[in-house]
Amino acid sequence: MKRYIFCCILFALVHIAYTQNQRTVTVYTTAKNTNYRISKTDSGLEFSDFAQPLETQVCVFVDPTHSFQTILGIGGAITDASAETFAKMPAKVQKQLLTSYYDKVNGIGYTLARTNIHSCDFSSASYTYVSDGDKELKTFNIDHDRQFRIPLIKQAIAASGGRLTLFVSPWSPPAWMKDNNSMIQGGKLLPQYRQPWANYFVKFINAYQKEGIPVWGLTLQNEPMAKQTWESCYFSAEDERDFIKTYLGPTLVKQGMADKKLIAWDHNRDLIYQTASTILNDKEAAKYIWGIGYHWYETWTGSTMMFDNVRRVAETFPDKKLMFTEGCADRFDAARINEWALGEMYGHSMVNDFNNGTVGWTDWNILVDETGGPNHVGNFCFAPVIGDTKKGELIFTSSFYYIGHFSKFIRPGARRIISSANRDMLETTAFKNADGKIAVVVMNRSDKTVPYLLWINNKAAKMESLPHSIATLIF
Repeated sequence: MKRYIFCCILFALVHIAYTQNQRTVTVYTTAKNTNYRISKTDSGLEFSDFAQPLETQVCVFVDPTHSFQTILGIGGAITDASAETFAKMPAKVQKQLLTSYYDKVNGIGYTLARTNIHSCDFSSASYTYVSDGDKELKTFNIDHDRQFRIPLIKQAIAASGGRLTLFVSPWSPPAWMKDNNSMIQGGKLLPQYRQPWANYFVKFINAYQKEGIPVWGLTLQNEPMAKQTWESCYFSAEDERDFIKTYLGPTLVKQGMADKKLIAWDHNRDLIYQTASTILNDKEAAKYIWGIGYHWYETWTGSTMMFDNVRRVAETFPDKKLMFTEGCADRFDAARINEWALGEMYGHSMVNDFNNGTVGWTDWNILVDETGGPNHVGNFCFAPVIGDTKKGELIFTSSFYYIGHFSKFIRPGARRIISSANRDMLETTAFKNADGKIAVVVMNRSDKTVPYLLWINNKAAKMESLPHSIATLIF
């Protein structure tokens, strides 16, 4: 029996080496000061025998024999701002946007989306779906969304081939449900409206699904620790825990929505572990929660992006998922549209978020106009694509291409595998897709061209990373 097992293992190892030897590498590159934009820059690059590398040889090491989290999807938010800007564009430009984002062959193949439950800052005005004081929610309707947002979401679903996973998020309960009687400047949900607010989620999900828009999941509150000049509401970790286990979780179950994936936190990496541990250490709350969502704006405090905190949640609560739910470059400035650092910020975040356990990555607005809006409080921001409504054309920033190096080649169902560089100027992550193809992302934020070896199982292929570039290697 032992000999049989040994022979099977030996056969498997030989088979791995053999199949790897038959593979060639195709390289897609986006690079500063070139015309490369997810361009095929090399194909048919071959592996050859290569044993122990020297310390002086730059390498990216890939090991597909160990796998980690399974990818849910990559995409962006369809907000009122995106939908209103989209509606102002000519029909051929609208088609161009949909193809660019959602077509997996001719675009970057988005499969994940987020949308707002009534208004957020990226709306032209504050609004809700009910009349003031209607705690029974008898006046609930989504007529507002039928003008712009619902049509765009439907077109995005169609452009993706029906493979768009949508989750929804509120920025604030209606003003009359809160202790500050305002949708802005934080405030808290009043105790007497906890059940009506839980019912509001159900009403919204049902309304969208009646429109033919499946809702996969929801977050409890966008940025629950932020007091903003736009729609916001304060939930401490204890508030979230208690609202989930006493109101929202049971309500979803009672209303036949136990399959909807409930995501807690939905704020920055700095407090993600404290919040996750407070909520998930409570078994009654944890049983309703699919995972923890987070943003990248902890940098406003002067910190760098705190990826280790994401990893700590993954290590401590391996039965829960991690989802990047929002990120964008804020403080829109038209003079910065062509700035390469916009894309590099995305690439840096995505490599490290995936390497620390994230299963889904969601950008903020898929589209804003030439002012970085519309935004009813002047909180103008960048998006990967800018819609110039005056000229009727799209401007693709470097961010679009950097995201595309992941979303186009790392598909839902892919499993992360090990990819490790021996030089800090190369950032890398890797995945094995369901079809068996491996996608390795290699990013170089330095000013230097870096020759390196793609090394796997005592085989290596010679590669080159251009200055300020990102490449996806497929084999």
